[in-house]
Amino acid sequence: MAAIGEGWEPVQRIRTYEQVMAQIEERILDGRLKAGDHLPSERELAASLGVSRPSLRESLRVLEALGVVEIRRGGGPDGGAVLLSTPGDGMVNLLKLQIALAHFSWSDVLETRLALESWSVEEAAYRSDDDDHRDLAAILDRMDDSRIDSSEFNRLDAAFHMRIAESTGNALTAHFMGSLRTAIHRQMVQMYAELDDWRETAKTVRAEHRAILDAIVAGDGSAAAKGMRAHINDFYKLNTHGGNAPRT
Repeated sequence: MAAIGEGWEPVQRIRTYEQVMAQIEERILDGRLKAGDHLPSERELAASLGVSRPSLRESLRVLEALGVVEIRRGGGPDGGAVLLSTPGDGMVNLLKLQIALAHFSWSDVLETRLALESWSVEEAAYRSDDDDHRDLAAILDRMDDSRIDSSEFNRLDAAFHMRIAESTGNALTAHFMGSLRTAIHRQMVQMYAELDDWRETAKTVRAEHRAILDAIVAGDGSAAAKGMRAHINDFYKLNTHGGNAPRT
């Protein structure tokens, strides 16, 4: 007789939505499901999975919140749960909550921005085209408006960094950049609000942005990356000097 406990593992309690997600993931990976496909009807899916319809609805709501499926109301061929063909807001919402709850330190956020944005701007210098350059220049022109307030300036600042990521042609990088910038938006607004004179800081930000764009247009990836690292580091140092780091 085998010794008690030998080779045995505790039985794990798995949430219903995790089981549903695991089966959907399995079918995506083996090609049985793809983006844009409709899942079976609620009645059929609940029966196939051996779960109650209320449990299935809860599972689908979780998947919808994660940006995996879209729940379309009504019957017919257009209704039901559909696998999203474009990234949902799941990553954005998760990052916003994680950062708001201080699960990531401000230095973690800074280091991630430096790594991501240095790569993005260097690749943008090599991959961007005239349309990208015009869009970036237009954002900076709007930032030069003397009537702009700090909130709009910050929004355009984020748009500039986001547009750089988009000009790399890497959709995942652009999506992650958008998620990160959205997640830290509140902290960035707070940083501007705590400046003694945000318009003086804005002058420096504008000049640095122009230099970064010049390097992108010139195709000088090394200079663009160096400028971006200095731009991000200098701004954070300015706003953390004397204990004014964002409260996360």
